[in-house]
Amino acid sequence: MKRRIITFLLAVCMTVSLLAVPAGAASGATVTFSDIGDRSTAMAVESLRLLGVLDGYGDGTFRPGTVLNRAQFCKMAVYAMNGSSELSRYRTVTIFPDVKLSHWAAAYINMAAKGKDIISGYADGRFHPDRTVTVGQAVTILMRMLGYKDEDIGGIWPDSYMAEAATVGLTEGVSTNGSAGLTRAQAARLFLNLLRTQTKEGGTTFASTLGQTVQGVLLSADTEGGEGRLRLSTGTYTLTEGKASNGMLNGMKGTLIVDSKSGRALTFVPEDLGSSKTVVLASAKATEMTDTSGNTYTVKSDTQVFQNGEAGSWGEAYTWLNAGTSVTLYLDAAGNVDYVFVGGGGNATSAVIVYEKGSTAGFASLAGGATGYTIYKNGVRASSGDMRKYDVATYSAVTNSIRVSDTRITGYYEDCSPNPSEPSKITVLGHEFNVLPSAMQTVSKFRPGDQITLLLTEDNQVAGAVEATGTTASGNAIGIAEVSSGSATVNLLCGIQVKGSVKLSASDVERLNGQLVRVSSNKKDGLSLTRLTGGVSGDLDVENGKLGSRELAENVIIFQNDGSGLTAISLSQITEAKVPSSQITYAGTDWADRVKVIVLNSVTGSGYIFGRAHYTANYDEEGNRVGNAQLSVEYGEGKTTATFETGYVVRNGDIVGITIVTAGNTQRIGSLIYPDELRNVPNAAWSGKGAVTVNGRTYTVPASLPCYNRETKEWVTLTEARAYADSATLYVHQGVVRFLEVG
Repeated sequence: MKRRIITFLLAVCMTVSLLAVPAGAASGATVTFSDIGDRSTAMAVESLRLLGVLDGYGDGTFRPGTVLNRAQFCKMAVYAMNGSSELSRYRTVTIFPDVKLSHWAAAYINMAAKGKDIISGYADGRFHPDRTVTVGQAVTILMRMLGYKDEDIGGIWPDSYMAEAATVGLTEGVSTNGSAGLTRAQAARLFLNLLRTQTKEGGTTFASTLGQTVQGVLLSADTEGGEGRLRLSTGTYTLTEGKASNGMLNGMKGTLIVDSKSGRALTFVPEDLGSSKTVVLASAKATEMTDTSGNTYTVKSDTQVFQNGEAGSWGEAYTWLNAGTSVTLYLDAAGNVDYVFVGGGGNATSAVIVYEKGSTAGFASLAGGATGYTIYKNGVRASSGDMRKYDVATYSAVTNSIRVSDTRITGYYEDCSPNPSEPSKITVLGHEFNVLPSAMQTVSKFRPGDQITLLLTEDNQVAGAVEATGTTASGNAIGIAEVSSGSATVNLLCGIQVKGSVKLSASDVERLNGQLVRVSSNKKDGLSLTRLTGGVSGDLDVENGKLGSRELAENVIIFQNDGSGLTAISLSQITEAKVPSSQITYAGTDWADRVKVIVLNSVTGSGYIFGRAHYTANYDEEGNRVGNAQLSVEYGEGKTTATFETGYVVRNGDIVGITIVTAGNTQRIGSLIYPDELRNVPNAAWSGKGAVTVNGRTYTVPASLPCYNRETKEWVTLTEARAYADSATLYVHQGVVRFLEVG
């Protein structure tokens, strides 16, 4: 009798889609919901949305508090079992008299009852699809999906099922009142728990019954060619057709579920949401990190770190993490760090365009209900007053920040894919840009051959498009040019590279090559380059951070022209207190009239090549030096200057700097200097890869710094040098570290 009662009560549980439209019918456009304020619920909803189990309503809401009925929950269960491909065989049968073939959920109900044997009807032989599904009923069905049967549970229903479900972790984060109606938010949490929970047989989770699983991976997401892709620390996977991540799960560690037949990703299941937290770094050491709240976390050297799209270890990464960096930590049961994610994680998948000065309209919706977010514009902390027309905003869920960009590209519309009416890709200035789904409406107004201005996100995706003339959105793309008489490549400051043909005289090539230029185009495959000169004027006050009366931007970019092109330098590398305006060839400002870009004539003496001297002198039989000696400078693995005759006297192995002068067809050493030597500089003195502080003075470190191990007689990377020894000898010149030795 008890078995009959439990079987009868099991009937109570059906599946729901939580959909206002059929699951699987959603477009590839990314989806966020404006009415989910709880981040844990939002991430559960996103994981289940990608699987096709649930979705929102046409008005952009999810309605988390709405109670589900039996038919809806039945549909959810079918999709949670990845059973949609089997539905066709259940569309032409009638099992319950109140579920006719015309009922919208008939196939789902029939499959759950007859095909999967996880539900049954009431004693009256009916299913009652419109009745509310309770928490107890839903939990019972999910336990059956895990392989449990009535005889495994026993006791009084639903208490016995609720107790066993709590033991295996199925009801984590969900009310245990079995008689209460099940809400959409609770259903999302239950189904996410289901994917994480082991089946009755043990050894595998329910997720593994749906396909192949890739466990312990970190997720960031991107969208390409209209297809959603999940980019993980182990590789990139294409989502099932019509799905695209909204970025809510970016930066999470968890399990990827891959369809065994198609090889496409079904969804990503984040690990228990309570095991991760995002903090702002105060300091990082070999075995621990401290956040700005003073909390300290233990970290092992082999702890995995995911940074800039690449996986590594804490031992390799910790010395390069600066104070103020936002990191997401994944903690084990003891509170130790199991995994570290650095940065915002993944590409933007949706964007908002600002149309009025000072407006933040749409920012709250972009954040998906999250509050307390921080606004950054072009990487600098900003406020609503810093917003300008045609700025583009995106949201980073991991760092809870709105990222604003004012980058614009103006040029000839060269090509698109798949077509001009629904472009997912567009080519301008020889570069193929990804078009966000939200941008298609504005981009589709243009056709190849038009002049167009693209509005770009912080990660250089197209968020919108406007006419190239008659608007305030003219292109502001500038970069360093590499040119010949027939072609040019420009490395833009926003981080992308554009290419095209040019027609330049020999004098124009000499004038533009290696210089800062503004770039545009008026024909296919062609570029127009204009060297930037002038701009705002005034002396550069290094100490007070001003150029004339204007403040320097917090993230000011400074270039110096050393004769062979531009080299980026920092303000601290400039040894003079003031640089006269005559030494400034260009200075440009940002939206707040702060100086953002400066081009100087050479002010740091970086034209020198620094390295180890290879010196040979000639002597007569009496030991007197005869003629000039031979000198070359080795400055890296396989990098050695030519050998020059010289009158300079040095010791073999000395660290020196030389300039090379070309006269006609010959070269010679122009000058030779000894850089200042700083001995026993500890690793603790470094502030990331770019700076080191010794005796109160901070020195800039170039990315191409030559590093040498005296003991092993090998050239090494900076990371290898720091791992080999606790201190190093630095050779500096004019505020810049030019050479490093360990051993």
